[in-house]
Amino acid sequence: VIEFTCLALIAAVAFAIRLFSIVKYESVIHEFDPYFNYRVTQLASEEGVDAFWNFFDSRTWYPLGRVVGGTVYPGLTLTATWLYWVIQNVFKLHPVKVKDVCVMIGPLFSSFTAIATYLMVRQVRSRGAGLLAASFIATIPSYISRSVAGSYDNEAVAIFALTFTFYLYLKSIRTGSMFWCVCASVSYFYMVSSWGGYTFIINLIPIHALALLIIDKYSANLYTAYSTFIINGTLLAMVLPVVGFNAVETSEHYSGFFVLAIMNGVALVKYLKKTLTEAAYKKAFRLFVTTSVALMGLVSLAVITFAMTSPTLRWSGRSLSLLDPTYASKYIPIIASVSEHQAPAWSSFVNDLRTAIILMCSGIVSCFRPLSEGSLFLVIWGVLSVYFSAVMVRLMLVLAPVACCLAGIALSDVLEVLCRSCHEEPANAEEGKGASASASPPPGKKKKKGKHAQQQSGDVSGYGKVPRPMALLGLSGIIFVLSYHLFHCSYLGGEGYSSPSIIMQSRTRDGGVYIFDDYREGYSWLRENTDYDAKVASWWDYGYQTTAMADRTVLVDNNTWNNTHIATVGRAMASPEKKAWEEFRKLDVDYVFVIFGGLVGYSSDDINKFLWMVRIGGGVYGDIKERDYIGEGYYRIDEKASPTMLNTLMYKLSYYRFAEIVGRDGQDRVRGTKFGDPDVSLEYFQEVFTSKHWMLRIYKVLDEPVLTKA
Repeated sequence: VIEFTCLALIAAVAFAIRLFSIVKYESVIHEFDPYFNYRVTQLASEEGVDAFWNFFDSRTWYPLGRVVGGTVYPGLTLTATWLYWVIQNVFKLHPVKVKDVCVMIGPLFSSFTAIATYLMVRQVRSRGAGLLAASFIATIPSYISRSVAGSYDNEAVAIFALTFTFYLYLKSIRTGSMFWCVCASVSYFYMVSSWGGYTFIINLIPIHALALLIIDKYSANLYTAYSTFIINGTLLAMVLPVVGFNAVETSEHYSGFFVLAIMNGVALVKYLKKTLTEAAYKKAFRLFVTTSVALMGLVSLAVITFAMTSPTLRWSGRSLSLLDPTYASKYIPIIASVSEHQAPAWSSFVNDLRTAIILMCSGIVSCFRPLSEGSLFLVIWGVLSVYFSAVMVRLMLVLAPVACCLAGIALSDVLEVLCRSCHEEPANAEEGKGASASASPPPGKKKKKGKHAQQQSGDVSGYGKVPRPMALLGLSGIIFVLSYHLFHCSYLGGEGYSSPSIIMQSRTRDGGVYIFDDYREGYSWLRENTDYDAKVASWWDYGYQTTAMADRTVLVDNNTWNNTHIATVGRAMASPEKKAWEEFRKLDVDYVFVIFGGLVGYSSDDINKFLWMVRIGGGVYGDIKERDYIGEGYYRIDEKASPTMLNTLMYKLSYYRFAEIVGRDGQDRVRGTKFGDPDVSLEYFQEVFTSKHWMLRIYKVLDEPVLTKA
């Protein structure tokens, strides 16, 4: 009962700590990608799942459009649609809207993740370690950042699916039950349907299985669990249109089949050794090795030949960016331009993982005492996650669960020693010490025997005791550290990760809160003052929001599936006004908007993103050269900026009439410098809307230049 109560409280904390965004702002969708997810969830809820699968979105990627059903991971959308159906038809809560379900998906599945983490660590180590790990994952900032209320993104459900899949896989190894093997495969299928990061699972599990073979821990349970998981999981993944034959054709998936072949070979060798005589076994073994080497050579040659038909050897761009951190910046700037794909600062590990990252190393050591299938899995998961998260900040999310698992194990071992030391009476301890000393054999023999017995039993409770005062001091210190950890996580969750990207706030001099709502102001203007069929051009970051909130057709959006189309927009933004006008006229663009933070100090504006527009555009069009936009050695917008930069459409749309507000000698508050050209004029574009704080500026593409009209 106590265990269940503790777990229920942890799940409740995991849910409640993610509601700051609703309390501080309102029930609103966060960031950029969630707006597309919300839009298709609305479609599936109102018109049915079939409409979702057959949905062709003609309001994105104009004039190409997008086949949504075949290019999206459907797990998040179908989960929210099913929950909405249950709320409406089973519980009859009709006031609940689709948007409310989407907003609450993150907190709900965070509670499920805490439970899944508890189940996995309890299976690997103990109940106490499981509860501690669950408490860590419930409050860790790295996971909160992707699961706050309103963060309706794939990771909100994918981390639960990842953790639960690992739990079921380890349980299937421990039990050897086909039932748990099938459950693990189904959970993996849900993970595949939810997030492209499923490739982490399909590579981590083969690495774990191979490690078990190397250390001679092969068993029938391992063979049953692994072979069932790989075969069923692959077949189920191929059902999804977004994956299809990629599950057997891309290099990310080859490791699973490679280890499966090795495991079958090991199983055959052990079977022959068990059933044949020694002489017959030697002959059969030589024949098997010869045949296997020849067969593996042929298969490897075929696979390598097939892989060489692709310039990237059948690896995706994101996977190559993980294996070679410099790959994206050299060859795929669209991937390198995403802030989530940058390497994190070292401070991010402490800031986002806090106590868990400190205890993680101790947890790895604890996993070797003793080393089991489950503890080895956590060690491999932890080591690989540290590397991947150091390459790409987005994958800090994959590190968070295993860091919590290892931290829970380490802290559980420490608490066990301290609590045992506190419960032992000093007098009894002295008497026991004297009695054991008089009745014990010589120290060398006793030590050897004790160590042998400890290894045989696999018990971690005999690692020693500390004096009672030290134990009490240690417990007090742990309580203080955990209290500070909870305070830090609550503060960071409430202040750092609960602010939606479309609504920003700052503090006034008297301590009050000031809201910046320019995004919604601009999107509302587009929706209310432009034709329904109007085409809107902007950088790809804002495509999903424009389609969902302004309900207008866009050229590019956050799906980034067509690099050439994005490069075309980047080229237009980096071109002189007339050339950009001609480009947009060819694409039937009616309006162009830019995000500008120079007046209020909003750093995530288009001027700061402009070099990525140049790099992406220059990767496709040879007339765009990055060096032309560099002034005196580096990128700048002041009077020493290059003439090419001062003449670009992006510069003109951002700084048009800016001198009227801040004066000719005024400064750009983001760049901290004067702007180079205070006399910006426009001939081919007309300003039609500028938001209250100048953060969103909308321009109409004229049919003919102003001078021609005059």
